[in-house]
Amino acid sequence: MRGFSLSRSQNIVSDPLPPTSAGEPLGMTGYLAPDGFLDDLLAELGDGAMVHDSLVFAPGPPRPVYWVENVWYDPVRLPVASIKSAARGLRAIQRNWALYPVRHHGRAKLIQEQLPHVSAKPLIFPATAPTAPLGSWMMEDEHTLIAAAHCSSPFRNGEVEFIENRTAPPNRAYLKLWEALAIAGKMPGPGSVTVDLGSSPGGWTWVLHELGADVISIDKAPLAPAIAALPRVDFRKQSAFALTPADLGPLDWLCSDVICYPERLLRLVKTWIDSGLCRNFICTIKFQGPTDHEITREFAAIPGSRVVHLHHNKHELTWMLIGDAKSS
Repeated sequence: MRGFSLSRSQNIVSDPLPPTSAGEPLGMTGYLAPDGFLDDLLAELGDGAMVHDSLVFAPGPPRPVYWVENVWYDPVRLPVASIKSAARGLRAIQRNWALYPVRHHGRAKLIQEQLPHVSAKPLIFPATAPTAPLGSWMMEDEHTLIAAAHCSSPFRNGEVEFIENRTAPPNRAYLKLWEALAIAGKMPGPGSVTVDLGSSPGGWTWVLHELGADVISIDKAPLAPAIAALPRVDFRKQSAFALTPADLGPLDWLCSDVICYPERLLRLVKTWIDSGLCRNFICTIKFQGPTDHEITREFAAIPGSRVVHLHHNKHELTWMLIGDAKSS
């Protein structure tokens, strides 16, 4: 099967990749699963998928999936007659390429070294995602590679890394909000009124405050003392679900990393959307037990919103609805 191994999933069939001549489309889309969540991606893709490590190829155009870190659009197969010819073939398509290095790593690395250097330095927050196109490629076997010039993520294999702050935030959950805001391309700023639901110990509250926003921080558990003492933080010790939109009034941003069943979060965000009092949302959908794919689709069906698996998510997804806001 030209270097592909079959998945453990019962949804996998044994048909090989359709034969193509050099540079011709595969007629497939590639999906790179987050580390540890290949089975969730396979459950979304259904029949006809083929797996190479965590990279899944499925026939046809892109499908609506959420357990994915990077989508390879319109991949093609190219011959590898030599290291230099392979690099020339990739450069003829576009400039910037990221290697997915799981097969024939030594040979693949030599090809990548012949390509223009693409900086993979961690982001310094606040920063938005790069805008330059970044293609992805892999060795299928010693004499063939598969490449996609157009991918969903501008980051190498969807891996978003930051220069971390290891002293001020009380936990590493702040990285999820950093990543979500970088992807959104819009952030709260001075004068923004924000709410952080399920805020303890205060990682997301810290992010919002550092951006200059006024933060209403809600949790039944306390904030870390240093976060509670910040000048624009209004901590309220109560349940996020005991509040109504009328209790807080107009907001620029509603952010939630609250631990709850997805159904309860869905009801909460729909209440806020219907109120018209907030148009910008970043909320973590946390799964307690098996992944509920149906509730994920309900979140994704909310007009104007998107569901993503962030690089810093675990067994959770992030729902985002970004409208108008005062930006930094």
